[in-house]
Amino acid sequence: MVTAYVDGSGGEASGYGYYIPETGESEYAKKPNLTNMQAEYLAVLAVLDKFAGSAEPLTVYSDSQVVVRQINHEYGINSEALRGLAQKAWRLLSSYADAKVVWIPRKKNLAGKMLGS
Repeated sequence: MVTAYVDGSGGEASGYGYYIPETGESEYAKKPNLTNMQAEYLAVLAVLDKFAGSAEPLTVYSDSQVVVRQINHEYGINSEALRGLAQKAWRLLSSYADAKVVWIPRKKNLAGKMLGS
């Protein structure tokens, strides 16, 4: 099983990243002028892309309750830009035998701690 913690932050110096505790691997990408939600989605997508095609179960942890609930079809998505990102996430998730995106409190998000956000 692979577990990944993701985090993103918006604004002028925005970016997103992930942390994989099993291997200690992390990645952070700076991309200016994202919203917080876009950055969170891009962090989730980075992990889903990284492990695409893997037969191992994957759990992605995010502290963005709205993004997690949108990906899990619990909340609607009013923004076209976010809907496009969610659709990418849904396509990638459907390629896994066992993958899920789970909300965790910010204080438990290892990516947020590691990335300094």
